[in-house]
Amino acid sequence: MFSSLDPVVLARVQFAANITFHILFPTISIALTWVLLFFKLRFNKTGDDRWMAAYRFWVKIFALTFALGVVSGITMSFQFGTNWPGYMETVGNIAGPLLAYEVLTAFFLEATFLGIMLFGMRRVSNRTHTIATLLVAGGTTLSAFWILALNSWMQTPAGFEMIDGRAHVTSWLAVIFNPSFPYRFVHMLLASGLTVAFLLAGISAYRWLRGDRAPDVLAALRTGVVIAAVLIPLQIVAGDLHGLNTLHHQPAKIAAMEGIWKTGKGAPAVLLGLPNASTRSNDFEIAIPKLASLYLTHSADGEIKGIDAFGDKHPPVAPLFFAFRIMVGVGLLMLAVSWLAAWQLRRQGQPAPWMARMLVAMTFSGWVALVAGWYVTEIGRQPYLVYGVLTTAQAASKVPATMIGATLAMYLSLYLALIAAYVSVVFYLARKAGASQTTDEPGIETPQAVVPGELRSAE
Repeated sequence: MFSSLDPVVLARVQFAANITFHILFPTISIALTWVLLFFKLRFNKTGDDRWMAAYRFWVKIFALTFALGVVSGITMSFQFGTNWPGYMETVGNIAGPLLAYEVLTAFFLEATFLGIMLFGMRRVSNRTHTIATLLVAGGTTLSAFWILALNSWMQTPAGFEMIDGRAHVTSWLAVIFNPSFPYRFVHMLLASGLTVAFLLAGISAYRWLRGDRAPDVLAALRTGVVIAAVLIPLQIVAGDLHGLNTLHHQPAKIAAMEGIWKTGKGAPAVLLGLPNASTRSNDFEIAIPKLASLYLTHSADGEIKGIDAFGDKHPPVAPLFFAFRIMVGVGLLMLAVSWLAAWQLRRQGQPAPWMARMLVAMTFSGWVALVAGWYVTEIGRQPYLVYGVLTTAQAASKVPATMIGATLAMYLSLYLALIAAYVSVVFYLARKAGASQTTDEPGIETPQAVVPGELRSAE
């Protein structure tokens, strides 16, 4: 079945499936820990039980998310040795230490204090428990720092030299803080915040529609809406700055994203169309004249390089063209929904049924925008694995297509089942929370038997 297919293409699809599944969960855990810390600090300051109830509910979702993120990350790392041995042979002197730094400084920090955060509520003082939550939040962000430093280096490599076909570091500062890292790191953290914001708002709206009027439901819903309304304009600005950085360092990626086939001045912004690789044009194109040059070069007559400027060293146009528009489209929808929800909550104090349904529909919208954005980032690097240094074909293994195809089918089946299970469990927890407001759950400890004054005295 798979024997006639290109093994390099299959290996790329397999890694794409792994990274697509894996990135869903760290994206939630990175920002959700900071939201949990916010809930805890609000409880510590006000003594209002709704904040602790919100913490108690959402820490369960965090635990589930963290577990799936760890498991999927381990599976993904195996592929460096099985499908892409040329990657570590060529740039292992850089990739290896960065991955090790992530484990030593971030993962161990998360794993050490996660137990206190989940199970130590009644075993340690309130201050210690709060500090544990802070350290887990810091660990998730530090983990993102190292992973994005490596990924950004693969996009805009710096601080190294090639000796006998292998990369050797000349400056770790230049490697870590490579030209695209600041933009990609900020863009990713904001994406994580938006993903969690709509998850908070969507699940809380679902509980509200089911008649759960517990104070923590409205508190979490408001928190999600406010975070989304604040972060989405920042994300638009960060995305624009990231795009300008990409134009400078990876112009072929921008040409594919924008659907610009021919180099020229006054490039139009292609709103819709069907990229046609055979005619090297866009069928059924709808475009605004000179707009792309205006927002990319800040000049209506600015020159933009098209696909024709890069020979055969350019990424496939259609996947980037559509993924970029999905990302931008979902982002604009997030802007409209979050601002409308914030306005409606400010006026009425609680969500109207139509608004609650809209927020439920947007629960996992962050995942859609995130995956589309990562496809733009990763596919846009082709045909290189490390931009300008190592091509994907050079790094691929000699594993037969049939073996890669068989494991790909297994991965896809498992991942689809796990995603369906994750979403089902999240909504199950939401339904169960409304039916057990006064019942301690087994497993993750809750502080329901401890009143706020006792928590503060325990410090």
